[in-house]
Parts: sequence; structure tokens; C-alpha cells
Amino acid sequence: MTKKVALLTAGGFAPCLSTAVGKLIERYTEVAPEIEIIAYRLGYRGLLTGDYLVVDDEVRKNASVLTQFGGSPIGNSRVKLTNKKDLVKRGLVAEDVDPLKYAADRLVADGVTILHTIGGDDTNTTAADLAQYLHEHDYELTVVGLPKTIDNDVIPIRQSLGADTAAEMGARYAKNVLAEHNAGARMLIVHEVMGRNCGWLTAATARKYRDWLTEQQWLPSIGLDQRAWDIHAVFVPEAVIDLKAEAERLSTVMDEVGCVNIFLSEGAGVESIVAEMEAAGQEVPRDAFGHIRLDQVNPGAWFGKQFAEMLAADKVLVQKSGYYSRSAASNEFDLQLIGEMCELAVDAALRGEPGVIGHDEEQGDVLRPVEFSRIAGGKPFDITQQWYLDLLEAIGQDAPVAAPPAAH
Repeated sequence: MTKKVALLTAGGFAPCLSTAVGKLIERYTEVAPEIEIIAYRLGYRGLLTGDYLVVDDEVRKNASVLTQFGGSPIGNSRVKLTNKKDLVKRGLVAEDVDPLKYAADRLVADGVTILHTIGGDDTNTTAADLAQYLHEHDYELTVVGLPKTIDNDVIPIRQSLGADTAAEMGARYAKNVLAEHNAGARMLIVHEVMGRNCGWLTAATARKYRDWLTEQQWLPSIGLDQRAWDIHAVFVPEAVIDLKAEAERLSTVMDEVGCVNIFLSEGAGVESIVAEMEAAGQEVPRDAFGHIRLDQVNPGAWFGKQFAEMLAADKVLVQKSGYYSRSAASNEFDLQLIGEMCELAVDAALRGEPGVIGHDEEQGDVLRPVEFSRIAGGKPFDITQQWYLDLLEAIGQDAPVAAPPAAH
């Protein structure tokens, strides 16, 4: 059978999508230039609607250009093939249609024999649902996914594509935001970092920021004081947040330094916020996957309000680095990682081996196609790692106490 490849990016952006599309095209052009490549626009939405782009000779010749950009040239959307109610509501399938069968039939009609999905846990678990359906119904199609998520929370994959770049961009963002500390007296700055259930990105962003901080020369006698530019608290979903105890500690910082700078995971403390909303009779907004819409719940503003009162802050500044970080072009670390994963993804696809490409933490960190049945989201950040404990000690924060597991 003549092979035909389809590419698809889905979910939220990460600093790897454009690069991964480019690297896959480069690899196919190198080892199998005769294979036709198409790219579904707007993720699974494009698959359902039959909307795709054809990778022509000009794109093949200049695919490296894609590595210089963030975002996704072929577009993303949040579509879950097993959520029929949402698909019908959005007009993507009719009431009497099985979405998985409809998607499978579309792939067959388009002549696709290899599908590459580039996305996070939702994208790849959706790909797993599709792969299982294809297998059970004897469709001759190989699905090979790539792990994209700035949260770095895909089980059992060690490092997701784009996460390191997002942390680097978040640290860069913080350099400007934290410069606002002396724009007024008693300033409280909350830097909200993406991370629904996982604090890895917040912690990694804080680490990269402090690496920069400790390399700088300071002039405290003129007001250029490292203490004012430093991070004073890091809050992640995996750790208990004792607001009263932290307020007492941070009040001292505010009195002595004149400001308090907090790095906050957007998913930290969400249970408290949701409980407050439900007690007030408010509806908690959720997306097609059942996730709480954190942009509407606004944890940064909630924490800012709580601490502003307890620290007697004169001014509160809440800034979110998420969209700045997730839409960046890949850094050198991710360029190398994406290149390695895309090479294996193409090779695995050509030999008919499905799975999600990644360093398998449950099999000695070997880079391999991980079975779809083993892919899951929600891998927690390990708050007992020594580098994280060292970070908290350096900023004067107590060692974390693990929070009870919760589904957001």
C-alpha cells in the first residue's frame, strides 16, 4: 500500500509545535521523499471537517524555517473525539454519528496510512482512543504521537517537548515584571505561571530565574538590591499552602525589603477557590475535557487579594506569563530533543510501530514509542527533589508538605 502521512497539532500551544512539524517534514523528505504529507488544520477539528493543507515542494525544501517560530503553522483546537455531546453542540458531527468512526472513515477517505499527533495528554489520549478504534475495526493506519505540554506532566515520559523553553521564557518574562517592585511602596507581585495540576513549570521557571539572579552584580546602596528582585515564595498544586503561616513570614519580607514577589502555579489552591464559588452559588466553568477554565477562575487574582490584605500591600500586580511562554520558538535544548524524537517518530511510523515517542521513565529512560495504553496526564511534580528543596531554602521558604491528591 502506498503510504500517506498526516500531521496534526492539538491542545494548547507549546514552544515545540512549529519545530516538530518542520522536523517531521525534514525527516520524511530525507528518508522517504516519495511519501505525500498533509496537515490537518486546527487539530482534530480539521480531521472531522476534512480541512487540510498539502505539504508541497516549497515547504519540504524550506521546512527548517518552521523551527524559527513559535505557535503552530497548522493550527490547534481543543476537540475530544469521545465527547460526542460537545462535538454535536459545536456542529462538528451530527447527532446520529459515532465521532470515532467518522474520524476513522475520514482518514481512510483521505488515504492516510500514518497519523502523527503532536500534543499533550488530552491530544494523545484522544489519539489512543482513535488508535484503539482503528485497531478493533481493522483499519490499516499507524498513529505515532509526540508529547507536547509545558506542564511536563505526561506519564510515563521524562521530558515533554517545549517545557524547557517555556520555563526559560517565563524566567525572561519575570525579569521585567519583577523590576516593577519599586514602582510604589509595599508592592505585592504575583507571577502566575501555567500549570493546571502540575507545578513543574512554576518550579523550573523559578529555578531559571534565580540562576540569572545569582549571576548579576548588585548595587544595594543605590537601591539595586538582590533581595527586592528575588523570589520570596513559590506555590505549586502538589504542596499545602498555609496562607496564615506564609503571610506571617512574608510580612517580615515586606517590612524589610519593601516588596513581596510570588511565583504561583495557576492550579495551586484551586480547590479553595472553587469551594468559595460553589458556596456563592456560582457555576464553575469547564472545557470540553471537563477541566476547570482557569482563565475564568483566575487564581492569581484570588491569591493577590488574600495576601494583599494580610501583608498590608499598597499595590498588587498580578501578571501571567503563560501565553508569552507557550508561544515562543524552541530553545536549543528543545531543538535537540525535538530532533531526536521526530527522527524516531518517523522511523517508528515507517515500520508500523505505534505509540507516543518519549524517554520512558518506567523502562530505564529509554527513548522509544510508549504504548498508548500507558499514556496518561496528571503526572505530579516531585516536590521532594533536592534542587527544588534547595530553591525553597534559598528563598527562605519551609520544605513543602504534600497536598492531598485532587481532581481539578
